[in-house]
Amino acid sequence: MNGSDNLEIVDLGEAVSTDFSIWGLFLQADIIVKMVMITLVFLSFWSWSIILQKRGFLKNLNSKADKFEEAFWSGEALDKLYGRVKKNADDPILITFTAGMEEWQSGIAGGVPDTEFLQASLKQRVERAMSLAISKEMLRLEKGMTFLASVGSTAPFIGLFGTVWGIMNSFTSIAMTNNTNISVVAPGIAEALFATALGLVAAIPAVLSYNVFTTYINRYGDRLETFMTEFSTILSRHLDQQELDKKKNK
Repeated sequence: MNGSDNLEIVDLGEAVSTDFSIWGLFLQADIIVKMVMITLVFLSFWSWSIILQKRGFLKNLNSKADKFEEAFWSGEALDKLYGRVKKNADDPILITFTAGMEEWQSGIAGGVPDTEFLQASLKQRVERAMSLAISKEMLRLEKGMTFLASVGSTAPFIGLFGTVWGIMNSFTSIAMTNNTNISVVAPGIAEALFATALGLVAAIPAVLSYNVFTTYINRYGDRLETFMTEFSTILSRHLDQQELDKKKNK
């Protein structure tokens, strides 16, 4: 009876002395679980650095686009607007506009084309230049998105691997000590659950941010495509007006 009481006291002492803090669980984990935890913490920090950087970058895109389109539709001559913004064209919509204007000015350097074939060719070149600029800017906007998607999809499984390994360690401890007391089982289970928690901590913000950013980027891409169409329409009107003026002069 006394021996059993002594055993319970020893086991209780072991349970109390076990450190179940986050740092304690990390220190008590074996090398595999530690590697899993370090990997998940690294993925989480990297994800947050991308999230904060991209949030700051995307935050002002629409406001800048609103200001530019207001100037674009204000009636100001496009050549004058181009000369004013081309040196500071660091925004996707400005880069798209300057790409189109550069191709347009290059095409009319020797005068406005006087045949339908040359005019159609010029419009195609302008649209191609703007489309290429949009593609490059979309790639820039999507930078880091693949990483967020990868973290969101793989982090829970990495955490699950740590969970399985921790539970295996718990069963191994039970088999080696022939003791199912909570003080033997609890540390391994705690490590396992901690690895799962880290996986979710890394995955959830990555998934949410990926969905929000993807929606935002797609909408902004549609806005750039719409602007390209409107710009091309304006150039077409300009060429048509040139043709009418020539016919009147004749």
